[in-house]
Amino acid sequence: MRILFATYSEKTHFLSMVPLAWALRSAGHDVRVASQPELVDVITTAGLPAVPVGEDHKLWATAQRILNERFAQFNPQLYRETRLGRTPPFNLPRQRHLITWEYLRAADEDAAAMARMINSSMLDQLVEFARHWRPDLVIWEPTSYAAPIAAEVAGAFHMRFMWGPDHYGALRGHFRRVRDEQPPAERKDALAAWVGEQAARHGVPFGEDLITGRATLDQLPPALRRRGDEVEYLPIRYVPYGGAAVLPDWLREPPTRTRVALTLGLSAAERFGGYVLSVREILDALADLDIEVIATIAEQEQKKLGPVPDNVRLVTFAPLHALLSTCTAVIHHGGAGTVATSSLLGLPQLIVPDQGDGEYAATRVEEHGAGILIQPGDADGRTVRDRVVRLLREPGFAPRAAELREQMLALPAPHEVVGHLERLLARRRPNAHREPGRHPVRSRN
Repeated sequence: MRILFATYSEKTHFLSMVPLAWALRSAGHDVRVASQPELVDVITTAGLPAVPVGEDHKLWATAQRILNERFAQFNPQLYRETRLGRTPPFNLPRQRHLITWEYLRAADEDAAAMARMINSSMLDQLVEFARHWRPDLVIWEPTSYAAPIAAEVAGAFHMRFMWGPDHYGALRGHFRRVRDEQPPAERKDALAAWVGEQAARHGVPFGEDLITGRATLDQLPPALRRRGDEVEYLPIRYVPYGGAAVLPDWLREPPTRTRVALTLGLSAAERFGGYVLSVREILDALADLDIEVIATIAEQEQKKLGPVPDNVRLVTFAPLHALLSTCTAVIHHGGAGTVATSSLLGLPQLIVPDQGDGEYAATRVEEHGAGILIQPGDADGRTVRDRVVRLLREPGFAPRAAELREQMLALPAPHEVVGHLERLLARRRPNAHREPGRHPVRSRN
């Protein structure tokens, strides 16, 4: 089979796809990855053939107009909401009665604006490549709507690949439900209008599958999921992959005392101007504990710290899976990959969410009893120290974290999912490459 992975150029979203791409290649399938030029080096470093399409998006350049000190002083509420990712779909309430039409209309407009920003520059070239290469299957990042349009043009089956909880599908399900309750004149649908307009330019009729996929691959276990209505989900086990890495000497030896990792991700330092908590204050507060703290801190942020306590090893980077495999607990920012890796390893987690879906993930981990959530504004040294002590000493966290690990291990590994995809495509092979939009087989497994 010919299988095309497609994503806008967001590194962390692509990395979660790599294990399945490897599994498909190992099974003998022809796999390629299409994205904007900025991601090409990341794709090829993963050992996969890259197909550059279009031009780089301007998402982060646009975001920087808000994520700066001057704007923070002018409009502190909007700055904070944007900085912490407290925007749709990540701030979608879990209680249905709180999901108003006013919220959903604004969220829909935001989704349409985001879709335009990240897809417009790559859509036409992605369609051109798909028309030429004729993939059998397109697997796409959940906001890369150029991909399902290209798939339909090529007559390919297509499915989303979730890098975290399906906030997008959940928001879309609520939007459609509440939209249909409104008077006809009020039923505006900005996202469908934009996607439909772009699809029509390429001769593809609009269908809801262009937004939520014909199926969706979901890496999360029941305890951490968020799902949409009328979306067909296929489970797949999360396999950690963070890109090229070298195992340092110190990580090859077992720790001599309890080890706790402090990892706050890449985006905060690279894009958001720093962390939402005081690393200096946290490290000082942990100094009197009989633990070893491994703090992975961006180089530019390390320069602000000065000398660190004796029980701290400060590093710029360490392979996350290898590091956490040696730890008893972890303090982190709630990034999807960090939550998944920590859960897969059965670690109690202290989560200070600093962006996007981190608060939702932290809430689910806490509700399961596998960790503790601290809001960024409450994450001072004393509070973090107290919660770390609880994670290490209270007996309930480790067993619940182990249960989370078992839930993740129960999901089918990527090589098992390959067999399912092969059977799915074999059932529709006689009809492959029909006219756009005509796919007689839908997955209901």
